[in-house]
Amino acid sequence: MSNQLLSDRINSLPVSQTLAMAAKARELKAAGKDIISLSLGEPDFNTPDFIKEAAIEAINQDYNSYTPVDGYVELKEAICTKFKRDNNLHYSPNQIVVSTGAKQSIANVAQVLLNPGDEVLLPAPYWVSYSAIATLCEAKFVEIPSTIDTDFKITPSQLEAAITPKTKMIFFNSPNNPSGTIYSEEEYRALAAVLEKHPQIYILSDEIYEHINYGDKPFSFAAIESMYDRTITVNGLAKAFAMTGWRIGYIGAPAWIAKACTKMQGQITSGTNCIAQRAAITAVLAPISKIQYMVDEFKQRRDMVLDLLGTIDGFKLNIPNGAFYVFPDISAFFGKTIKGRNIENANDFSMLLLEEANVATVTGEAFGAPDCIRLSYAASVSQLQEAIKRIKEVLS
Repeated sequence: MSNQLLSDRINSLPVSQTLAMAAKARELKAAGKDIISLSLGEPDFNTPDFIKEAAIEAINQDYNSYTPVDGYVELKEAICTKFKRDNNLHYSPNQIVVSTGAKQSIANVAQVLLNPGDEVLLPAPYWVSYSAIATLCEAKFVEIPSTIDTDFKITPSQLEAAITPKTKMIFFNSPNNPSGTIYSEEEYRALAAVLEKHPQIYILSDEIYEHINYGDKPFSFAAIESMYDRTITVNGLAKAFAMTGWRIGYIGAPAWIAKACTKMQGQITSGTNCIAQRAAITAVLAPISKIQYMVDEFKQRRDMVLDLLGTIDGFKLNIPNGAFYVFPDISAFFGKTIKGRNIENANDFSMLLLEEANVATVTGEAFGAPDCIRLSYAASVSQLQEAIKRIKEVLS
């Protein structure tokens, strides 16, 4: 009955599968089960001390008032410096909006650009919230599928075929969550050549995993000259700086879009947390070498996880070059019965691992890739080894 009283807007919105799986894992843990959770995209490092010190300093300096809706000007200037240093992107402070996490940044952009009935292209696999955010805007999301055989990349001809007169936006995410895929400059330029023919389409480039890469430095879509005025670059501090709970995201965008996002945010959350913003100035300006130890550790774990999963028959793997996920194709198990359970799809497989191996993963269906599951290797080496050992035992 209560659902009938709720708005169509909330009833049409799916629950985040990653958060749902994390909640289920916590529930089983509370019931005494020894669950290893590989479901959340959260670094298991502490926030670096130099950033914590900047936050303590801000508290001692009595930063406690409301902040400007679009962020402190010093932080926006620092972000401009970062964009120039890391991405060869020239933004001025009136093109920057700081938000409560990159998720809010993305939601702001979608809300200010999309009308009901507009179409949003989502190269799959894609982060779970993209489709939900499009749905909230009463837009229609259109998946462009890819497989492990193409390293989860879409082709220019696929992009061309997906465009209709109603297409308003496309969301790119490189390094990608869930696949860890990184598009090269050449590949992005080939996709841009298609978009050049369709000036009504805006590009959201989500670069939150930018610094977590293993040799292939990611390329920013907005660095393609013809795309600069149509691209919104989204980034944040959660992943690379182990600051998930600090909630700092930001955009670099055409000034008119930034202004609209500020107007939107002004009616929803207003300005982002003052202490987190002051700490963010220090984080954004820090040389990347200061967080390299985390990236090095992630790379070692990635290599270990690929080696261990490679010993399990039925897991089809590629080598992800960024982020901290592996996204194996597990369709070889479909149609089989394991531990008395019929495995028809990735959901069934994911539940099998949770309930029989006590390992939480996320079904690829949530990401528009129904043949896969996502495992996060942002966990300790011993936990990863134990988790994969359990998975292997259940499947053998």
